[in-house]
Amino acid sequence: MSGSEGSSAHSASSGGDAAAEEKKKVKARVSKTSMILWHAHQNDAVAVRRLLEEDGSLVHARDYDSRTPLHVAALHGWIDIAKCLVEFGADVNAQDLWMEDEYIGIVGLWGMVVVYELNMKSVMKLGMPLADAEGAKKDAMIELLKSHGGLSYGQNGSHFEQKPVPPPLPNKCDWEIDPSELDFSTSNIIGKGSFGEILKAYWRGTPVAVKRILPSLSDDRLVIQDFRHEVNLLVKLRHPNIVQFLGAVTERKPLMLITEYLRGGDLHQYLKEKGALSPSTAINFALDIARGMTYLHNEPNVIVHRDLKPRNVLLVNTNADHLKVGDFGLSKLIRVQNSHDVYKMTGETGSYRYMAPEVFKHRKYDKKVDVFSFAMILYEMLEGDPPLSHYEPYEAAKLVAEGRRPTFRVKGYISELRELTEQCWAADMNQRPPFLEILKRLEKIKDTTSSDHPWHIFTS
Repeated sequence: MSGSEGSSAHSASSGGDAAAEEKKKVKARVSKTSMILWHAHQNDAVAVRRLLEEDGSLVHARDYDSRTPLHVAALHGWIDIAKCLVEFGADVNAQDLWMEDEYIGIVGLWGMVVVYELNMKSVMKLGMPLADAEGAKKDAMIELLKSHGGLSYGQNGSHFEQKPVPPPLPNKCDWEIDPSELDFSTSNIIGKGSFGEILKAYWRGTPVAVKRILPSLSDDRLVIQDFRHEVNLLVKLRHPNIVQFLGAVTERKPLMLITEYLRGGDLHQYLKEKGALSPSTAINFALDIARGMTYLHNEPNVIVHRDLKPRNVLLVNTNADHLKVGDFGLSKLIRVQNSHDVYKMTGETGSYRYMAPEVFKHRKYDKKVDVFSFAMILYEMLEGDPPLSHYEPYEAAKLVAEGRRPTFRVKGYISELRELTEQCWAADMNQRPPFLEILKRLEKIKDTTSSDHPWHIFTS
C-alpha cells in the first residue's frame, strides 16, 4: 500500500469514526431531552435538578411542538419544577407552537391521501409558559412566572399573525420506530386484549406503553387493518388530555404501537380503590375528560371515540391530578357536512355498561354516543359504583335501551351536576349537550362551587 493510499484509508476510517461518534452524541442528546421533559411532566424535581446539574443546556430542551420543560411545569402547576428551571436560566417567555385546539380540524382518508379542512377561526399561536398557567388557572404558577417577567400571548409587543395554518402531519419516517430501540429487559404487562398485550418498556431512556400485536395475529388481514387505522388516527392527535402517540413499528413483526406511559393507571382501577370521589375531584376529572372529548369532537372533522369508559381514561401520575383519554382502537374519524349530520354508523361497538341506547339497538348514531358514555362515567365518579352495577354488562345495556337509568343514591348533591348528568344520558341523542357546552357548564360549576359549598339536598 502506498503512502497516499494509507493516508486515504486512515482518513476514511477517521471520518467514519467521527460520524459514528457524532451519531452517538445526537442519540444521547435526544435521550436526555426526552428524560427532562418526562421528569418535568411527572413533577420529579430531584431528577430534573440532577439532569440540569449534568447538562445545564437541557433547560432549553424542546419537544416536537417546541415546548420546553417550563411549558410542561406551567401547564400542570408544578412550582418546584418551575423554580428549579428558572434557577438554571429557563426562558420564561419561550414560545411554543401549540395549536388552539378547539378550532382546528383534520380529515384523513385512510391509506390514501390526507386532506386538511380548517374552520375560519383556526389559528397558530406562539404560546408562552404564562399562557399555559393562565389557561389551566394555576394561580401560584401565574404569580411565579409574572415575578420573573413572564408574558402571555403577544404581550411583548410582537405581532403573532393569526391565520389558518394546517397542522404538520408527520411523515412515516418521523414516527416509524426501530424495534431495537425498545428496551423490554425490565418490562411488565400492564394490559391485555384479544389482539395483543400492552407492556411498559423503555424507548431512548423514557418509559413508554407498547401495544404489541400477538405474533399469531400479525398476518391476520383484519387485525392489520385495525392496527393501521389506529396508527393513522393517533398520528394526527395532539392535546394535553389525549394520550400522546410516540411512534409505531409497522415494517417488522410483531406490530407495535408506542404511546406515552402514564404511571397513574386507569380510572377504573382508581375508582375501584377509592370509591366515590369528592365533588371537587369528580368535577376536575370530568373537566379533563370533557377537554379531551371537545378536541376530538371538533367539527367539521369529528373523531367519535365509541368506547369511552373508565378503563380508557388514564391518570397521568399517582397524584391523580390530571387525566387523559386513550385507546382509540374503535374510534372513527368522520367528515361532517353540517352540525345536524347523523353518521351512517350502526352496530354494537363499545362496552355494554357505558353504551348508548341507539348503539345497542343498532340504530344510526353520531358523536353524542360519547356524551352518553361520559354521563355514565360522571355518575360512577360521584356514586362510587358502576352504573347499574347489580346487573351484568349486557343486561345493563338492555335495560338502558328500554329507558332505565342509574339511581342517584347520594342524598347530598350539587343540583347543577345532577342536571348535567341527566341531560347527557338523555334517550334522545339530540337532547344531549355537545362537549363544548358540557365543558363550559363544568367550568361554571367549578367556579361557583367551593369545598364548603352548601349542597342542595334532595332525595332520590
